[in-house]
Amino acid sequence: MVTIADVARHAGVSSSTVSYALNGKRPISDATRLRVQRSVAALGYHPNAGARALAGRRSHIIALAVPLRTDVYVPIMMEIAVSVTTAARLHGYDVLLVTSDEGPEGVRRVAASGLADGVILMDVVLDDRRLPALRAEGTQAVLIGLPDDPRGLSCVDHDFASAGALCADHLADLGHRHVAFVGYAAGVYERHAGYAERTLAGFRDRAESRGLRFLHRPCDGTYEGTAGTLARVLADRPDTTGFVVQNEGAIGPLLGLLRISGRAVPEDASVVALCPEQLAEQHAPLLTAVSGPAPELGRVAVEQLMRRLDAAARGEPPKDERLLLSPLLTVRQSTTLAKSIHREGP
Repeated sequence: MVTIADVARHAGVSSSTVSYALNGKRPISDATRLRVQRSVAALGYHPNAGARALAGRRSHIIALAVPLRTDVYVPIMMEIAVSVTTAARLHGYDVLLVTSDEGPEGVRRVAASGLADGVILMDVVLDDRRLPALRAEGTQAVLIGLPDDPRGLSCVDHDFASAGALCADHLADLGHRHVAFVGYAAGVYERHAGYAERTLAGFRDRAESRGLRFLHRPCDGTYEGTAGTLARVLADRPDTTGFVVQNEGAIGPLLGLLRISGRAVPEDASVVALCPEQLAEQHAPLLTAVSGPAPELGRVAVEQLMRRLDAAARGEPPKDERLLLSPLLTVRQSTTLAKSIHREGP
């Protein structure tokens, strides 16, 4: 492991000069500072020792790990990131963005650098490989997402299991008995994204208890992919009258393809979407949707992290918090009574 003494030897200065160059506690010449910076870069030194030498001072920076994936809905991710940034500023903190594709190594790099007082992770999967690295580094961290093993960390997320159950209950209450769940692309389930797996599990459990016949079909969200998914659904279950969609990209294509197939929405096919309110209101017909407040995730995550940092500063073990935000079902124009109920009348 590279030490501050190694950097000093490489730069031809004293260890105290290296510390001053890193922490700014005393003025040094630009030429000396540049020589130290070049040695730090050449040796791969992480100035954590310099950060600790600040005698308990905080950097007032939060590291936020954001996803760079083609299978996530970017507007929601950006809404959460903006919320984290806004809430952090209220506490006098700035936000350092880290891409989640760096995995455990990105977490170790940020922790070892001493740049950030704490970390907020987005795009959490059930068996997230970044979590052991966080625990090993002793980094105060909050997850926007719920893994299988959250010990030693705080978490906030939407209650996706309840969201899936709400969808099943709504269609069952309307008399639908044959239902399809159009989900995200197969890769989302293969990497065990919590929001996808928990929603599907909640829907499946409630559908079974309500006596619904259902099938789940992953979908890549493109027009061609949605067309293939709908074709397979109707080939396997031609009596399907209810659709649950957890894939923002597939919503528009599905509505259009149902019309092309001669199934009017909602008269012949009811559609419930798991999506933001603003997206539900952009379609015709307006979508019955289950949603949750995305900005609230960012605000709560920052508050949880501040409590962890304050406890650690007092020498107390931080409290591991877990909060699931309740989803809201808003009924609009895309769902109605199943056709069999219409025919039977009162």
